[in-house]
Amino acid sequence: MGTFSLLLLLFIPIGITVHLAEKIDKILSNEVPFMEVMIYLYNFTIYFANLLFPLFLFLSVIWFTSKLANDTEVVAFLSSGVSYYRFLRPYIIGATIVCIAALVFSMYLAPKASKGFNEFAFEYLKKGKQDRDQTNVFTQINDNDYIYVSYFNVNEKIGSNFTLEHFEGNEMKYKISAGQIKFNEKDSTYSLFGYNKRKIGETGDILESKHKLDTVFSFSMEDLTPVTYIAETLNFSELNDFIKKEKARGSSYINRYEVVRYKRWSLPVSAYILTIIAVAVSSVKRRGGMGVNLAIGIGIGMVFIFFDKIFGTMAEQSDFSPLVATWFPNVVFGILAIYLLRNAKR
Repeated sequence: MGTFSLLLLLFIPIGITVHLAEKIDKILSNEVPFMEVMIYLYNFTIYFANLLFPLFLFLSVIWFTSKLANDTEVVAFLSSGVSYYRFLRPYIIGATIVCIAALVFSMYLAPKASKGFNEFAFEYLKKGKQDRDQTNVFTQINDNDYIYVSYFNVNEKIGSNFTLEHFEGNEMKYKISAGQIKFNEKDSTYSLFGYNKRKIGETGDILESKHKLDTVFSFSMEDLTPVTYIAETLNFSELNDFIKKEKARGSSYINRYEVVRYKRWSLPVSAYILTIIAVAVSSVKRRGGMGVNLAIGIGIGMVFIFFDKIFGTMAEQSDFSPLVATWFPNVVFGILAIYLLRNAKR
C-alpha cells in the first residue's frame, strides 16, 4: 500500500508537468484565469489517477515483490512451509481495499472531475466548441417525433438539412423539412429557412412552404449536439438512466456510452488480474535482479493497455459488442494469470 501511494505521488506530478507543458501555449494565448487553470489541473489529477490506477497497482506489486525476491525473503517464506496461496493472501487483501476505493471513486467522484476536465478542454484547448460540431444527427425526441440534421455548427448554432417526422402509431402524420435551422438563444426559438411542411391526408397531402419561419420545438440544443464525452461525467445511477433514454431515442453514440459503463466495472477486476500476474512474475529471484522483473511486468502492462484501447475503440466506432470489448482483455489476461499462478515456483 505504501509503494502504491508512493507511485501515485511520483507519477501524477510528472503527468501534470508533461500535460501542462503540452498545453501551456494555448492556455496563455487564451488568457485563462489562474484559478481556472488550477481547478483544471485538479480535475486532470483525478481523471489521470482514475484512468491508470490498475497500472499503478500493477507496478507497485512488481516493485515490492521483486524487492522481497531479490533479498531471498520469498524463498524463506515458502521453504518454511507457508503455502503459495497463503503468501498471495495479503496481496489480494490489499488489492481489494484499493479496488473498492477505486470503484466508489470511478462511480461517483471521477465523473465530476471528468466534466470539469472535458469542459475546460473544449472551451480553451480545442479552439472553442467547434470540435463538438455534429454530423448526421438522427434521434427520437419523444414517442412520436424524430429529428435529423446532416450537420450542426455549435458555435453559430446553425444546422443543415433539418427534418422532423411526426408519427401516430405506425403512420406518419406530417413531415417538416428546412434547408437550414438556427437556434435563437435569446428567446429559445428556432428559425427555419426554406421551410416546408407536408401534412399527410387520406385522400391527398397538404403542402405548406415559407421562405422563413420562426417557431418553437419540444427538443433542446442538447438533442442536436449530443456531447460524446457526456457518459464520463455521469455517476452510476445517472449513467444507467441516460443510457436507457438514449436507447429509446436510437442514439448513434450508444456503444460509446456502453463502453464507459462497462469499464467502470471491468477496471477494478483488471486490477485483481494484474495483481496476480505481478506476484507470479516477480516472486522469482532472477539473475538480472529487479530490473528484469520490472521489464517483464511493464511489457505485460503495456500489452494489456494496448488490448484495452484497441477493443474499446472498435466498440465505439463499429457494431462490435461493448460488453465483449471491455471484458475480453480481462478474460485473456485472467487465463494468463491462472497459468502463471499454477506454474509459479513454490
